[in-house]
Amino acid sequence: MGLAQGVTLAHIARETTNVKRLAQFYIEVLGFEEIEAPDFGDFEVIWLRLPSCPMLSLHLIQRNPESRLPEGPWSSSSSVKDPRFLPRGHHISFGVSNFDSFVQSLKEKGIEMFEKTQPDGKTKQVFFFDPDGNGLEAGTW
Repeated sequence: MGLAQGVTLAHIARETTNVKRLAQFYIEVLGFEEIEAPDFGDFEVIWLRLPSCPMLSLHLIQRNPESRLPEGPWSSSSSVKDPRFLPRGHHISFGVSNFDSFVQSLKEKGIEMFEKTQPDGKTKQVFFFDPDGNGLEAGTW
């Protein structure tokens, strides 16, 4: 047993230089909804959640201009912008019940993606990036 007990996944944080743009992407593409967030004063945050997962939230945080971390995956020195490499790379995954129409909506929005169907024929996946270059997956299992 680990040191911590009763552990749950509470939120995923993404820093960005444009909090509103990134929030709009997650709202329009994946159906997130904005939830109440504390006022942190010096920097902007938007908190989101999926109606189907009320205990897990996505925290979009205005980037600290003094941060020494790379601004995002696309700004790192060995960045890869090709979604074909996401199946074995860093990404957040979402299950969707309307896979085919979801993929069609990504195409209509002009979002570059990589589709993959596993040998079992049941597991379908699509990999793509958010506007800041963070890897995303949606699929059926």
